[in-house]
Amino acid sequence: MIGHNEAEAFSELRAALGPSGFLAGDDIPARNHADSSVLPPLPPLAVLRPASTDEVSAALVIASRHRLAVTVQGGLTGLCGGATPAPGSLALSLERMNGIEEIDGRAMTLTARAGTPLEVMQKAAEAEGLLFPVDFGARGTATAGGIVSTNAGGNRVLRYGMTRASVLGLEAVLADGTVIGSLNKMLKNNAGPDLKQLFVGSEGLLGVVTRAVFSLQPLPRWTGLALIAVRDFEAAADILSSARAELGPMLSAFEVMWPDYWAMVTGNVPGRRAPFADKHGLYLLVEGHGRDGERDGSTFEAFLEGVYEAGLVEDAMLAQSLSDMEAFWAIRDASAEIEPVLGEHESFDVGLPPGEVGRFVDACRSALARELPASRAVFFGHAADGNIHVMASVPDPGPAGHHAVESVVYGVTREFSGSVSAEHGIGALKRGWLGHSRSPAEVALMRSLKAAVDPHGLLNPGKVI
Repeated sequence: MIGHNEAEAFSELRAALGPSGFLAGDDIPARNHADSSVLPPLPPLAVLRPASTDEVSAALVIASRHRLAVTVQGGLTGLCGGATPAPGSLALSLERMNGIEEIDGRAMTLTARAGTPLEVMQKAAEAEGLLFPVDFGARGTATAGGIVSTNAGGNRVLRYGMTRASVLGLEAVLADGTVIGSLNKMLKNNAGPDLKQLFVGSEGLLGVVTRAVFSLQPLPRWTGLALIAVRDFEAAADILSSARAELGPMLSAFEVMWPDYWAMVTGNVPGRRAPFADKHGLYLLVEGHGRDGERDGSTFEAFLEGVYEAGLVEDAMLAQSLSDMEAFWAIRDASAEIEPVLGEHESFDVGLPPGEVGRFVDACRSALARELPASRAVFFGHAADGNIHVMASVPDPGPAGHHAVESVVYGVTREFSGSVSAEHGIGALKRGWLGHSRSPAEVALMRSLKAAVDPHGLLNPGKVI
């Protein structure tokens, strides 16, 4: 049963968006009830599916006039509840705003609408001999607007940076329907503050990203990948230093898997066999991208020989084929497949100063063993950029049990001056822990920005702050 105010708003929204752009009641798809987080599904009041920036603007004008909250939805791959509808809100889905508008080969830019899947942009760039540098596991579903709004990371941040580093310009719509259009294609543009940065990583709090201009990179013609076993994190840190020095900009990924993660994957996930016969203290994936297969391949092999001769490597395998590369990466990317083994658990995405990664993992493992001895935890991640993922089982199911695990992991994160979110965002799930990583003055500034552009708090209520 909807109220008079909502009925009037629905009538206006239906007229503005048409029958394909406004869904209510039994017509609301189940997929719009939640994102990929653990939050329970919640049906929105209605689903808005605009097909253009003008329709996004018109919808937000109507929602603002009737004081109806709006939850913005992209590919629904988020893990922090940012796109799960807030109670009593409309869902604004950008799925119909799909498509690449331009690829400029000379400027090396790609302009896309917000609902365009990441994989579509990657393939379009590749067809032009270029590389879309952002990449992560949900590439087939995650969309342009979502990766901008969450400042998505991934496996190759080490070389290409977070999404922020690839965004040259964007178009966004404020809560009152005002369109901020700055589809800049210039590398240098200091004509006042860089307004696009207000929207990159703001998780829809400040506006709805509708289009974006991304910078592209030369497409690698050669890829080298090594799986390396070492005794401890100190050896891994020395190998990273050598990789930076010897490979330079060729170094595209440096992933670390601790023995707990390695054993759980190779011992429980079908098809993920352990390539090494012996057990080791740590496992690394080191990847290089280059333009000259013979020259760069020789440089990569020389780097491997150097760290082996220095006594840093206990065992290693160099991928000889695409199938080898896929098999190596499959172990690193199997985190979702061990969830049934862990059972009820909490997943963490923390950021640390890179030099503290090894000490953090040791401290976090010790704290969990001390405070929650029945919890099992595994550690892995993008160690070179300080992003560590922790998956810890919850011995006592229920909110109190989950909170206890969060308290331990986020408590250690705060001790190391880390971030409670390295790449996944804050959303609804981490909102209560934001103060572990941001000062009161910083949070106050976030609130001031929110109040300035969305004084009625209608966009993504209950998220981040």
